Amino acid sequence: MSACELGKAQGMPTVPLSNGFSIPVLGLGTSHDGGYSHDAVVYALQKCGIRHIDTAKRYSCESLLQKAIKESGIKREDLWLTTKLWHTDYGYEKTKQAYLESCKRLGIEYLGLCRSIGVSNFLIDHLEQLKEDCRVTPHVNQVEYHPFQRPQELVDYCRSRNIVFEGYCPLAKGEALNHSNIVQLAKKYGRTPAQICIRWSIQNGIVTIPKSTKPERIWENCQVFDFNLEKEDMEFLDSMNINRKVIHLTYPLWKG
Repeated sequence: MSACELGKAQGMPTVPLSNGFSIPVLGLGTSHDGGYSHDAVVYALQKCGIRHIDTAKRYSCESLLQKAIKESGIKREDLWLTTKLWHTDYGYEKTKQAYLESCKRLGIEYLGLCRSIGVSNFLIDHLEQLKEDCRVTPHVNQVEYHPFQRPQELVDYCRSRNIVFEGYCPLAKGEALNHSNIVQLAKKYGRTPAQICIRWSIQNGIVTIPKSTKPERIWENCQVFDFNLEKEDMEFLDSMNINRKVIHLTYPLWKG
């Protein structure tokens, strides 16, 4: 697998971080506005081998995840859990309090306190500013990544600083599933368009976190470790980049 060394944890390939921990290369994303399903999370943990769940305070599902994790029977030490601060929680005391509140809602004793620290939606300029103000280099940068939005300069920058690049929205909010080029590749490999997109992302060395609330889709999204895309097909998918984002953000104003 290109651009990353992979190990194994609970049967799921992992990517090493600069602090010695390893993050599962495939995770389950959650979100607000209907982006959470209790049954789907339990299914992902029990039946699909998912050991990486991504959430955030803003999504308002941390307490719901606590119930799903307990029901799944998966031990805390076997899970990689990511949550995120909201911008109103910036600052040492606020951050610490927000962290403790997230732990309480999730029903866990640690998110590492914090064992691994990441950022989300940071561009090179943001990471350069962070380097001036902070002693810890982020272990992960989580950014939108799919065939229409492949920020390779940012990926390369992160790798030059041993920051693992994590890609969300790998299916471009479903838009990639109907693209004729991706559909054609799916037919070639006997796979689904979703599996082609996720496999492409992982083969590019990206920690990938597709989101779904449907158990059958989660199962489908996890069946990507028994085939490889050929070099010319990887390059073809790479060439589809048009810098088109499907998530529009106000970038973090954390300076000061």
